[in-house]
Formats: sequence, C-alpha cells, structure tokens
Amino acid sequence: MEITPTGLVDACGGADNVRRALRHQDKVIIELIELERVNQDVLPISTIDHSLRQITLDQPVSQGALTALGRVIDHNLREQAAPFYSPSQKTDFHRPGWHISPPQGLLNDPNGFIYFQGHYHLFYQWYPFACEHKDKFWVHLISPDGVQWHTAPLGITPSDWYDSHGVFSGHAMVMNDALWLYYTGNTRIGPERLRQTTQCVARSSDGIHFEKLGPVIDAPPAGVTEHIRDPKVIHDGQHYRMLLGAQREDKIGRLAQYSSADGLTWHYDGLSGDSLGEHGYMWECPDLFQLSDQWLCILCPQGSPSPTPDHHVPHHNGYAKATLEADGITLDNWQVLDHGFDFYAPQTAQTPDNKRMLIAWMGLPDEVEQPSFSAGWLHQLTCPRELRWENGQIYQRPAAALESLRGPQQLLVINPECHSTTVDLGTKQFELNTTLPIPTSGHYTLYFHSRSGMMTPASSGKPSGCALTIDGDSRTLTLDRSASLATEGDTRRCIHLPEPLEDLPLQVLADTSSLEFFIAGGRWTMTSRYFSAIDATFLALTRDRHDTPLPKEMDWYALKNASVR
Repeated sequence: MEITPTGLVDACGGADNVRRALRHQDKVIIELIELERVNQDVLPISTIDHSLRQITLDQPVSQGALTALGRVIDHNLREQAAPFYSPSQKTDFHRPGWHISPPQGLLNDPNGFIYFQGHYHLFYQWYPFACEHKDKFWVHLISPDGVQWHTAPLGITPSDWYDSHGVFSGHAMVMNDALWLYYTGNTRIGPERLRQTTQCVARSSDGIHFEKLGPVIDAPPAGVTEHIRDPKVIHDGQHYRMLLGAQREDKIGRLAQYSSADGLTWHYDGLSGDSLGEHGYMWECPDLFQLSDQWLCILCPQGSPSPTPDHHVPHHNGYAKATLEADGITLDNWQVLDHGFDFYAPQTAQTPDNKRMLIAWMGLPDEVEQPSFSAGWLHQLTCPRELRWENGQIYQRPAAALESLRGPQQLLVINPECHSTTVDLGTKQFELNTTLPIPTSGHYTLYFHSRSGMMTPASSGKPSGCALTIDGDSRTLTLDRSASLATEGDTRRCIHLPEPLEDLPLQVLADTSSLEFFIAGGRWTMTSRYFSAIDATFLALTRDRHDTPLPKEMDWYALKNASVR
C-alpha cells in the first residue's frame, strides 16, 4: 500500500517529531526527534539507527509524499530559526555598524547576488543555532542601493531529502521573469557521514517566496568526487552554462561545466582548468562574467601555492582570464584578487547601469575562534565594490552608494618636522583617503590603535593594534594585525610594489571590527577582520628616521550606520 503524505507524518509521531529526510540508494531515511513516538505497526521499517534517531523505510515513498514531508520540515525549521533572526542582547562592541553580519549564529558565503525587479537581492549562508558550520540556511536581504538592506523571509531552509544537511552555495539567474536560485544540496548518510551532492533549483515569481524544484544534477560526473559544488549559471547567447567548483578523484581542483537549453535539463561537457596546472586540491565558488568585453573567472582554490611566505592558510582567492569555447573554458593569467586576511567566496552582480558589483565573505573556512563568538555571532560580508578592467587586471573600488554614509569631510595635516603624529578620530567607523609616498629608503607606519596602545615619548614599545607599513628598502606594503585581539588565521600580509611607482593612493574603509584597504586606485586590496578594544579610535603615523617622507595630509569622514533590518 502506498504511503500517503498525511499517513507518513502521522506514523512518524506527528509533524513536530520529524527532523530530517534523506534518500540513499532508493531507500528513504527519516530522522526523528523521539524514536519512541514512531508507529512501527504502520510504517514498513527495515532498520533503526538509535544513535542517529533514524529509521530506514522498507517501502518506496512517492516523490509527492517526500515533497510534502519537506514542506513539514521547512515549517519546523522556520519556526525554530525565528528567535535567532533578531540580534542577541549580549554586550557586543565588535558588531559592525554598516557591514552585513548575522543577527546570531554563523554567516559565511554570500549567495544569489542579483538585481531583480528594481532591487538588489543578496542571500548568505547561515547556521542560526550556534557559531559553527552545520546545516546551512539561506538568509535573504533586499536593497535599493546595495548599502541599506532589509531582511526578507528566510530564502531556503535545509528541509528536503536532497539538501537536509545544508543548502550550500550558489548563484541566481533571472529567467522568464522569475528569479531562479541554483545551489548545491548537501546530505550526509549514516554514522560514516557519507557525502551526497546534488545541484538543485528553487524558483520565485515575486522574489520573496521560493518553490524548490529539486535536483537538476543528481550525482557527480565520472572521475569527480562528491566535492563538487557552488553552481554559477550564465547564458552565453546560445545556451545556458553551469560552472561548478570540483575535485578530481586524484585530488586536483578543476571546473566542471554543464550546458542546457532550458536551465533544467543539463548535459555534462567536461572539466576545465588544466591550463592552470595543479592549482590546489579543490576549487570553490566560481563566478564568470565580462568586464569591458573580457571574460573573467573568479575562483577560490584550496591548497594552491601561497603567493607570499606570510600566507600559511590553505584557502585562496583569485581570478583568471577566460576564453569561452563550445564545450569548455580555457583559463590563463591567474592573479590574486584580494591580498588581505579575510576574503573568500566573492559573488558579483550586474547593476542597472551595467556595472559589476562584488560582495565577498570577510572570513575563511574553518576559522571560528573570534572575539564575537562570546556574543553569539560570527563573521560578516565585505563592503560592496565596483569592479573595472584596467591595464590587464581587475581594479576594485568601494561602491559609490557608500558615500551616502559619509559625515562631514575632515582634514588632518601632517607636520613634516614631527617624528610621529597621533589623532583620536573618536570612532571606529570611518573612511580615510591619502597618498603614501614610497621612500627610496627607510619606512613609516600607519597605526590603528587604542588609547592604551598610544605611543608617548616615554614609551619604548609600539602602539598595539593594526599596522600598515610602507618600506622603501624592500619596496613592500605590509599589513600586520599581530597586536590586535586574538583571532585565528595569519597575522601578516605583504604586497611588493613595482619600481615605477613613486606614490601610492590609499583609501581605507573601517568598521567596528574590520579594515578594507584600497590601494593605488583599487589595483590592490587588502581585507581584514580587526578586533580591538572599545577605545581603538586612534590613528598614528610614525617613521624610522627624520628624513623619511610622510603623507602631507589625510582627509577622512566618519561613517554612519547602515540599516540591516
């Protein structure tokens, strides 16, 4: 006898007792809150796993019944997550004032960044119940300008048999006047946590309420492990292309490409990326777009060669020039996208005036030991950035809409006779603009620090905080956060400055616990979480010797809060 949706839920002990649904080798597995509530006289159960509180059914379940069960679980998850959709009331002086951060729990990759029906839509990975990487939801934000955001109802929950251990990352497309979300469904089977990966679709006509259509690619292709994820879909003028970050069975990262006429039925075209060599053991978060008629592919390789000796973590970011071919993509000229500590999984969107805007996760996989943990939240996103293709590379600049956060312009004139200059800005939220002369020898340092870390004539140490040093002897620009509050990850990053440069325009965007440096008009960027004392509102400029040139002046603006409501 076929199991009806209502009969299945009732036999499982009621809607509030169903926690998760899975399917493995045509067997349906249901995870429950309390095994004791299951009616074993009604359900055809083949096995019971008491440690996981899971039952495996000995009879096929129709797709309709599984879909209905997913809607029950979706309702439960939304109710459970609702209390965590508001910020915690714990004392918290690290919460950003104008960046996107999670109300509670853990945030990671931005997803589905797109302009649709007159507004920007942005989703991000979220685990609401703790500061850890577990079953991911998609939070949904909407904005008129990419700066002021309001929270929409939760986008997608890990409610169905194909995504019940996490709605993993993906992108959005507008097709047939509807908003389509492509994402990776993640499930783990049994105590061994066997990974199952599918590529899935959800669709919305109003941009608010999404209907899951289920998997459109139900298994990895031959020669690829279950580590295949983060679909990016474009239309190249002839057909749809899907790019996926992938891992070959010999543990080499590559791009998997599929093609489709309708966005639903996909044909596997093969792997791309051999032109970059053995460039890491896994590639994640691909993006593909055009700037000034040049196709570009952003990637996050894991385990690729480190660009500098100070880079010790395995997670990287960068981009390559892309040539689109009938059945694949050729990549060349790999370049680092951001040279700082905390930049991963960037996504771009085309703006209404045909510009390209980028937002990234200001964090890295596996790093959760941060001071905000005690306040019940982790991580934030970067500011929105406008991308341009200049001189054979991507330039990044803060989105123009961020200027709406500026207070009155203020000017700091540097006395060329002084060995050091210190000023209290009175805020951690500011924009700073100056030009750094590159000395022929010697060095000077720009410090962001607290009152207790101020340098005085009697002190022998350096200010505690974050330091940006420009060194003429080595022609390097070094960011050092080793004196900030403890956090996981590296503490030094370095950029080597080519010989022709004599001056270095610098723009700094600061928030309560982050610094974003835009260098030489956006030729380089350095992004960093920076946790500091509550009074870390001081700026200091010091040099190693009297004849080392300093910037002549700095203009700066206090930045107002942006709403994320």
